[in-house]
Amino acid sequence: MTGPAEDRSQQILAAYLEQHEAGLTALRRQLHMRPEIGGHEVATTHAIEQRLQAVGLSPSRLAVGTGLVCDLGGADAGGPLVALRADIDALALVDDKLVPYRSQIGGVAHACGHDVHTAAVVGAGEALARILAESDVPGRVRLIFEPREESARPGALDIIEEGWLDGVQAIFGVHCDPKLDVGRIGCRVGAITSAADMVEIHVSGPGGHTARPHLTVDLVGVLGRIITGLPTALDERTGSARVLSMVFGAVHSGEASNVIPARGVLRGTLRTPDREAWALAPQLLEQAVAEVLSGTGATWEIDHQRGVPPVVNDPAATELLAASSRLALGELAVSPTEHSMGGDSFAWYLEHVPGSYGRLGVHDPTSTAPRLDLHAGSFDVDERAIGNGVRVLTTTAVSALLRLATTGAL
Repeated sequence: MTGPAEDRSQQILAAYLEQHEAGLTALRRQLHMRPEIGGHEVATTHAIEQRLQAVGLSPSRLAVGTGLVCDLGGADAGGPLVALRADIDALALVDDKLVPYRSQIGGVAHACGHDVHTAAVVGAGEALARILAESDVPGRVRLIFEPREESARPGALDIIEEGWLDGVQAIFGVHCDPKLDVGRIGCRVGAITSAADMVEIHVSGPGGHTARPHLTVDLVGVLGRIITGLPTALDERTGSARVLSMVFGAVHSGEASNVIPARGVLRGTLRTPDREAWALAPQLLEQAVAEVLSGTGATWEIDHQRGVPPVVNDPAATELLAASSRLALGELAVSPTEHSMGGDSFAWYLEHVPGSYGRLGVHDPTSTAPRLDLHAGSFDVDERAIGNGVRVLTTTAVSALLRLATTGAL
């Protein structure tokens, strides 16, 4: 059951979308045609900035030069503060689609839906600016347009270090899900993504002749031993299979078929949905490698680059996101969603502020095309998802402000 403030906000939201949904689709296509990789989102930042300024808002650029933050409701509005986040960078891969809005930048594409996230948060911001001015909804909303989400050091850390999360009482976002039909939202309490670290294991030995492997360290065999034995050694230390998942994507050692090399390197990712396991991962990895290489005679070094923690959705915030999604899209809109071994920098916000990250359905249910994964060169969306994202994020922000103002908590 909704009250007068919710009802009025839904009326304003519906009127806004009737007038501007086509323009948000055009914004998404503009961004899709001119994608920019992390740290270089200059034109993207400018396009968002212009759009927000055109409706009387005052966005602030991050100190790094790309990415924006924009407050709605006025600095002296009082009341609770809720944030909505979008990521704005693209990926370094070729856009394989044959559509009018195909990427015009060679080797760069919005193959993860960040252009959709951006258009949805822009739309939610414009609608919320009207709602905060024309209804009894209290408080403020902060829009976050994060650069470099796909980078080793994501823009979320700059946003936090610059103080833009200070005072925020809840944060929400959505991510495109090509496995989920348009009109649906995937919600999950707890870990929805995983921590993701980059790992390089450098192994050395004296080298030698392949005719006499017993007189040296069979380094290629040692690399194979790590590949096959390290996952089990990690499982033994956590007491549960794949709590720490080590998967290698690159192996390099030697050139000649009759020479045992002196050096080799393995590169891969270490992932976990468990926050405590992620904290212990460096020492557990060291112990596991030492066990696997015991007795081989090889020496080794680990270059362990810490990435993002898992995105762990707050129960109350997730219940609010689900309820708001049903109000915005219908009672059958919400679907349970699986945990992913992928990572997302939204996790850094949830280290400081309660919130929830949902999955936005973008697949056309009438299409017979396969449901391709994210990061594919042919990735595209049913653009009705943009309006749905606006509806969900706007309704969630209003619900969060009203609940925080009434009870002081989500």
